[in-house]
Amino acid sequence: MLTKLAIAAFLLAHAGIHAAYVSPRPPATAGGPPWPFDLNGSWLLTRLGVEGDIPRILAMILIAATIGGYALAALAATGIAPDAIWRPALLTGSIASIALLGVFFHPWLVLGVAIDVVLLWSVLVGGWSPDRLTP
Repeated sequence: MLTKLAIAAFLLAHAGIHAAYVSPRPPATAGGPPWPFDLNGSWLLTRLGVEGDIPRILAMILIAATIGGYALAALAATGIAPDAIWRPALLTGSIASIALLGVFFHPWLVLGVAIDVVLLWSVLVGGWSPDRLTP
């Protein structure tokens, strides 16, 4: 059970970091790094001519799908929710996360994309499921 709780905590932490896109930006410091979670400059949406509130609305949808998907997967991992929602929930969270991190890309966020890819691979190729989380 401890392994399942650790997996659930990891999924919730990974989901929660996406909220940094809508949280207040910390104050800039002299010589400090730029804030990577920025909804004001999407390389893709800018090139497509998408302006106004649409990028922020799209981001909010993707953030909600990421957090919701991973939260449901965490509940399935711990046995609170049915095992049947594990795969669709994890796929939803991972795909929404990759979309969000890709559309509002910053080089520092490559780790988040890597986490999503590993989770997708684990479920789609490895057949990872809550009943197989522990030996």
